[in-house]
Amino acid sequence: MLSSPGGHPQTTGHLISAADLSRDDAVLILDTAEEMARVADRPIKKLPTLRGRTVVNLFFEDSTRTRISFEAAEKRLSADVINFTAKGSSVSKGESLKDTAQTLEAMGVDAVVIRHSASGAPFRLATSGWIDAAVINAGDGTHQHPTQALLDAFTMRRRLLGRDAGLGRDLAGRRITLVGDVLHSRVARSNVDLLHTLGADVTLVAPPTLLPVGVETWPCEVSYDLDRVLSKSDAVMMLRVQRERMNAAFFPTEREYSRRYGLDGDRMAKMPGHALVMHPGPMVRGMEITADVADSERCTAVEQVANGVSIRMAVLYLLLGGNEPAVTHTRPTAAETGRAGTAYAEDSEEK
Repeated sequence: MLSSPGGHPQTTGHLISAADLSRDDAVLILDTAEEMARVADRPIKKLPTLRGRTVVNLFFEDSTRTRISFEAAEKRLSADVINFTAKGSSVSKGESLKDTAQTLEAMGVDAVVIRHSASGAPFRLATSGWIDAAVINAGDGTHQHPTQALLDAFTMRRRLLGRDAGLGRDLAGRRITLVGDVLHSRVARSNVDLLHTLGADVTLVAPPTLLPVGVETWPCEVSYDLDRVLSKSDAVMMLRVQRERMNAAFFPTEREYSRRYGLDGDRMAKMPGHALVMHPGPMVRGMEITADVADSERCTAVEQVANGVSIRMAVLYLLLGGNEPAVTHTRPTAAETGRAGTAYAEDSEEK
């Protein structure tokens, strides 16, 4: 797996941005996650793969779903887990990221899962030389959230192609619509990058005030009319309006926003019968999505949470697992998956 924004030297052994993943990288992660998902069906949901490895969850920004998901993934792989939060730590007393990293280096940690309010902090940690450990970006500012994009793609592939039929395949030709606060959403940026790599056609729907400068250079289409694109979508992902990142009014009223960009039962009825309703969470019922849609069988929000554990297990395994087999059952052959010549543990190869 690769890590580094465009224009910077690429390094191996980290997951910093969805944009750094090649098609083969992404499919390998999705296929490995499919194997990890089978662990959840076992009476004992644990593998010895990362026994003796230490993973630190370094969260400078509040999180519930992501932190718990990573911790569950780490423990299912038998890693030793250290949870770090900025509140009540030396960071709250003024300690820098460099000092924190050097402290972790002295402890001999093997991987750092970092969430930070500053865009670029994970990349800085990965390339600074302060710490000799794998770095996984769990969300940085409004920049990137690669494991969220991976779990979303995993959910789409499972639902649209099938659990076994999807192995070795991407999302070529699928039409995915992302709706809402794109401006402040690292989930939107990561999904556009990854879905484009996987061959999907992506459309962003948002009011002009909630689209970032330069969005016309992104590998996607932009629309201001939700009703126009619903009938052509294989999946519609609703994005929360991130008021905590706003310092001004970006739309007249919540009621007006919901009227134009919210997904209710009438709008869901315009979608193809197979189409998915997705949400990365946390959702605001009554604003971007109504309760009946959120609770419908077509909504994958809870499924996405479960799939997040499998994806994060796959990422941790590929970065830290070496040549140890991920699970004890037989992995599908290259002929079965259509991925001839793909190494199972190519976690540190540059592509």
